[in-house]
Amino acid sequence: MTMFDQGTQNKPANLWKSTYQPALLEERLDNNVVRCHLSPRKCTLKPGQLGFCGVRGNVEGRLVTFNYGKGVHNTEETIETEAVNHFAPGERILSCGNIGCMMNCSYCHNWATSQAKYVTDKDVYYYTPEQVVDTALRHGIRVISWTYNDPVVWLEFVRDTSRLARQHGLINLYKSAFYITPEGVEELLPSMDIFSISVKSMDPEYYRRHTKGRLEPVLEATKLVYQAGKHVEISNLMITDLSDDEESARKIVDWQLRELGPEVPLHYVRFHPDYKMRNTVRTPIPRLERAREIALEMGAEHVYLGNVYDTPWSNTFCRGCGAELVTRYGLNAQLVGIDERGHCRHCGRNAHFRLLSPAEQRPSVAELPEGHDVRSFNWHGDVRSLHVQVRNTAAVTTRAFYRRRRSSVAEPWLVLTLQPGESYRFILAKAATDEVGPEVALPPGVESNLHEVFDRAHFPTVSVEESGISTTDVSPLPHFRTQLKLLEDCE
Repeated sequence: MTMFDQGTQNKPANLWKSTYQPALLEERLDNNVVRCHLSPRKCTLKPGQLGFCGVRGNVEGRLVTFNYGKGVHNTEETIETEAVNHFAPGERILSCGNIGCMMNCSYCHNWATSQAKYVTDKDVYYYTPEQVVDTALRHGIRVISWTYNDPVVWLEFVRDTSRLARQHGLINLYKSAFYITPEGVEELLPSMDIFSISVKSMDPEYYRRHTKGRLEPVLEATKLVYQAGKHVEISNLMITDLSDDEESARKIVDWQLRELGPEVPLHYVRFHPDYKMRNTVRTPIPRLERAREIALEMGAEHVYLGNVYDTPWSNTFCRGCGAELVTRYGLNAQLVGIDERGHCRHCGRNAHFRLLSPAEQRPSVAELPEGHDVRSFNWHGDVRSLHVQVRNTAAVTTRAFYRRRRSSVAEPWLVLTLQPGESYRFILAKAATDEVGPEVALPPGVESNLHEVFDRAHFPTVSVEESGISTTDVSPLPHFRTQLKLLEDCE
């Protein structure tokens, strides 16, 4: 625990700390001490103290949360972004992430927002539950994803917004390392439909050393949501020379088969160097492929490689007849061999999919209207996704346009309608081998920033307009040591 500086609310870098809301799962003790029952740490806090997460604390003897409605920019992505392959493949989602975390993984891809002490006001956006739901509905998005740093410490806002979303017929997805108590799980179960859970390792010492958490509560919480009948998928980040060996692959499959079931999709995910673990290289793909072979040999039915392009092992194949059921390239999916029940069309075997009715598509135009500023971006190295942020500064509703550039065909321009003052962020991921890169067309009054994305779990906070196009495809900006020096210089 740390003491929070209530006087920092007038400092530019800490405005987000200036307001708070009552927190759930509070235990009141003597002498104005409170205990938080959200994370398995169960932090005991004196007045003026913050918990490990940096966003929950004790104010005058009551447990409060400093991040209600505060997070990174909401972003339209696809459901595969969240290591979810068996629920509505290719579905567009609205990804929502907050600030703070109940863990501190040495390799965190989102450290600039997950570790509260590094958060600056420029990365913080403010939302109400109604605004989040309205954004999804206006843009034809049917799934809200709670993701990025980790949604556990955003419990109050997630609970309120997901329940409102449910009332409007929306689906809720929870992407998490799931270091949470059973009491916290109970708060989520009424409104969550999908759980994508990152089990970092089956080694308790790994958890203690590299995540600052514990393994057993993660496994117990995962079993609770599976037993509740929720759609569950498991991912395992395989870190180079640390957790990418065959024994690590076997242990997670053994646990899954014993405690969950063979039908639960399992994702072995490629690592990129980041945060405090940059003195290494990306996970060698043959090690991920071997992990997949082991899992299938042991009896897991659906095993995938994540953060890997140009591989057939992101596709879904029937475990009965071997037919290809879903093809995927990057974060883009196409149903080719499953029926409306989620079964193989060739042999009828259950492939364990949950499908939605066909989604509404964005309108498109063949020709771009005159008077637009066109900006292009080329894919390079491991940068094969882009977050595009556009903001309508005009007082009237307007339209921006975007499309993919391919070497063989000219694709139509997709239409993005923006309300007055609206800021909208969406992902474009490489969808074909001959795709050169995307381009965005902006009418007068619309501003844009582009953010390179190395992997699906990474939330970039530095735009190419600030940093330039990356010259290394190893670790995205900001770099931890450099950012830390900048923050220290500002103090």
